[in-house]
Amino acid sequence: MSKIGIATDSHSGISPAMAAKMGVRVLPMPFYVEEECFYEEVSITRAEFFEQLNADKKVSTSQPSPEAVLEFWREGLKEYDEIIYMPMSSGLSGSCGTAMMLAQDEEFEGKVFVVDNGRVSTPLVRAIMDAQEMVEEGLSAAKIKEVLEAYKEKMSIYIAVETLEFLRKGGRISATTAALGTALNIKPILKLGTQVLETYKKSRGMKKAKKEMLEAIREDLDVTFKEYHDKGEAYLLVATSADEETTNAWVEEVKAVFPGMDVLAGNLSLGICCHTGEGALGVGISCKPQRG
Repeated sequence: MSKIGIATDSHSGISPAMAAKMGVRVLPMPFYVEEECFYEEVSITRAEFFEQLNADKKVSTSQPSPEAVLEFWREGLKEYDEIIYMPMSSGLSGSCGTAMMLAQDEEFEGKVFVVDNGRVSTPLVRAIMDAQEMVEEGLSAAKIKEVLEAYKEKMSIYIAVETLEFLRKGGRISATTAALGTALNIKPILKLGTQVLETYKKSRGMKKAKKEMLEAIREDLDVTFKEYHDKGEAYLLVATSADEETTNAWVEEVKAVFPGMDVLAGNLSLGICCHTGEGALGVGISCKPQRG
């Protein structure tokens, strides 16, 4: 039987320490601060990233070079017969499409299986855990890719943004809207789908935004994903760009509203943080992929 490894990129929010614990290989993604290139959690920490972002430096994401991806796979194939590579959603970055093209090369065909199931941050971590479960069950790498991609829509995540500044910088809202929203203490709630990050609702204050996100999750559990929730196959997720204390308090708040449900918590990836800034709070659901 083939030995199958799981690999992802740092848009998963998986730190090097967490990767070692999970047994997952992580490709660090490049970022530019002004004109200087950094690699997530290698040459720039989250704290340093936010320091640069808050200092009004120009921060932008980038794709790894094709050669960096190929070398990453080559290293993985020294240990594994096959690799399931799960990068950031193709709807949010071109790196997934590039990886799919590279995997068609004769050197990697039938050995590297690139999964595009629309995930990033904690939803991607949950999908990686699903993939690991299927490896343990003895499913082939090709089958795991098929199952994960078939379930790409079985997810929802909502993110309340503390500041409007980075949505303005990214061109998602106008300067006038940002100024008015700041004056009125408007906290937009973004909805992260498989292809886009879009505005879901606008709330007056973070307290109201958190309440509305939890109501949205309740409706998703009771209606959209009821079948999975009834079987205990709907997983709660938390992803934030806030500090540890704020994140922990948010996790406890989510647990209190949905007692008995486990919560998988993690960081919003820096690629998403470019749009949200610091202090964003997210909550979501991911459903267990059906093997059939």
